[in-house]
Amino acid sequence: MQRNNAIVGNDMTKPRLQEVYEQKVRPALQKELELSNIMQVPKIDKIVINVGVKAAEDSSKAIKAVSAGIAKIAGQAPVITKARKSIAGFKIREDMPLGVKVTLRGKRMYNFLDKLINIALPRVRDFQGVKKNFDLHGNYNLGVKEWTIFPEIVEYSEKLYGMNITFHMNAGNGNASFALLKQFGMPFRK
Repeated sequence: MQRNNAIVGNDMTKPRLQEVYEQKVRPALQKELELSNIMQVPKIDKIVINVGVKAAEDSSKAIKAVSAGIAKIAGQAPVITKARKSIAGFKIREDMPLGVKVTLRGKRMYNFLDKLINIALPRVRDFQGVKKNFDLHGNYNLGVKEWTIFPEIVEYSEKLYGMNITFHMNAGNGNASFALLKQFGMPFRK
C-alpha cells in the first residue's frame, strides 16, 4: 500500500535555505574561513524564540493568546515558562506563568529563518538593519519590538509583544557566526 506524503505530513523536500546552505553557503564559508574540512564549517544548531508576558500575572488569557500566536509563527507548539522562585518585589510567585518559548531545529528552523529574513524584517518600520549581538560562543541574539511583523499575527494583534530570537551556532566565535548569517542574507547594519 502506497502512502501519499502530503496527507501523512512526511514532506521529503528540503527547505529552501537548507539547500542554499548545503550548495552555496557551506563551500563559500569553507573557502572564506580557510577551513580544511567541510565539517568545520559553522552551522545553525537551533533557534529559540522567547516571549515574556508581563500581563501573565493578571490573567492566563494573555499567555494563551501569546502561545497561540507563537505556535502560528513557529509552526510548533511552544512551552509555557514559569517562575522558579517567588520574588515579592516583582509580585511573582513560584510556578507563575511568565512567558512562552519554542526551540526550532531542522526543517522548521530553516523555514523560520527564511520567513524572518525575507518577510518579517523588511516589514519593520524605518529598518536600518540588525545589530551585531554575538556572545563569546558565537551565538546571536535578535530583539524584535513588535511581533506584528510576522504576517500570521493578524488575529492576535490586540496587544503588542516583543520577542527575543536566539540563534545557537557551533561556530565558536562571533566572526564565523557573522560570516554564516551574512551568507544567509541577514541584513546587518553597516
